[in-house]
Amino acid sequence: MLKGKDLLSIHDLSQDEFTEILETAARLKMELKAGIPYPILKGKTLAMIFEKSSTRTRVSFQTGIFQLGGQGIFLSTRDIHLGHGEPVKDTARVLARYVDGIMIRTFAQSEVEEFAKYADVPVINALTDLLHPCQVLTDLLTMQEYKGKDLKGLHFAYIGDGNNMANSYLYGCAKAGIHCTIACPEGYEPDAQVLANAKEDAKATGAELKIVRDPAEAAKDADVLATDTWTSMGEEAEREVREKVFQGYQINKDLLSVADKKAIVLHCLPAYRGKEITEDVLESYANVIFDEAENRLHTQKAIMALTMCD
Repeated sequence: MLKGKDLLSIHDLSQDEFTEILETAARLKMELKAGIPYPILKGKTLAMIFEKSSTRTRVSFQTGIFQLGGQGIFLSTRDIHLGHGEPVKDTARVLARYVDGIMIRTFAQSEVEEFAKYADVPVINALTDLLHPCQVLTDLLTMQEYKGKDLKGLHFAYIGDGNNMANSYLYGCAKAGIHCTIACPEGYEPDAQVLANAKEDAKATGAELKIVRDPAEAAKDADVLATDTWTSMGEEAEREVREKVFQGYQINKDLLSVADKKAIVLHCLPAYRGKEITEDVLESYANVIFDEAENRLHTQKAIMALTMCD
């Protein structure tokens, strides 16, 4: 169903496409562990454009395309003319003549959308300031592993900045039927249009989506808690202000005491211990968090396999 399509946002996915990605990711993970090769993308090339650096994104995509039988080409802003005079639409049209898929990690969502408009090959959003769909699909796969395949009715709490992760959690939870509560300070809410879109998606699944101020209100009886850095890439000048604003928006033992006794904790990493999450909580849930990190590989393989296949 996803053959030849772009993956720019979870909101754009049909319910069947959303389910297909998670099921394919689980199968590819199982097959990799069993030593079953799956070279569905033999001879295919993925252009990997990085305007924002990342450990997990680069390694997981490059390893993933290799395991699927293809190759990845790393392209930073030092390697291409993007942002140095050549319009995005020209770069997109040129690359589409050379490669079979384009992955881009950048600042503006509009840049990814323009790539998709002009490139005749699938474009994958590996992160923008607005959305991080690959990570949230990964987190949903991890939830399935720990909480069961059917996530409908699960209670999810996100504590912290209403950033690209919060936005994508709204979309992902809406599609999965997960009740999602986001606790954030005033002025740091998720994108208003994203919230409106997600609430429309949620009508089909019965998911309840809420924005609150009190982390304890969000965490009460939660089955899954998640957080992210208080200061995202590109916001470094705001770090001092943000660290004051987000005091209290931390996943710690006190917050976990009001959650469900079998709750799990997720973090997309890198984690800043003592800020958004305490050292003891991170280490207590390290198995879950590093399973989550590993699952970036399997989820992104599923996205590539489904969109770039013949």
